[in-house]
Amino acid sequence: MLHGLGGWHLIILLVVILLLFGAAKLPALAKSVGQSARVLKGEMKAMKAENADDAPPAAPAPDRAQTASGAPGSLPTAS
Repeated sequence: MLHGLGGWHLIILLVVILLLFGAAKLPALAKSVGQSARVLKGEMKAMKAENADDAPPAAPAPDRAQTASGAPGSLPTAS
């Protein structure tokens, strides 16, 4: 996102933001951005947990101990 921005670009951006919002409003602005990010993070966690609960359980992996006869644990017999 900030690939092309160097140090001077960021300083100019900060000065413009300071001029637009004023020094008195910046702490309140930062606090509201932080609260919004915290709410968004909490909602994302809740959505992931909800999706994990709704997902059907995965089918069990086939047992590797099964032999050619199909019975678990039985030994193949020579014919």
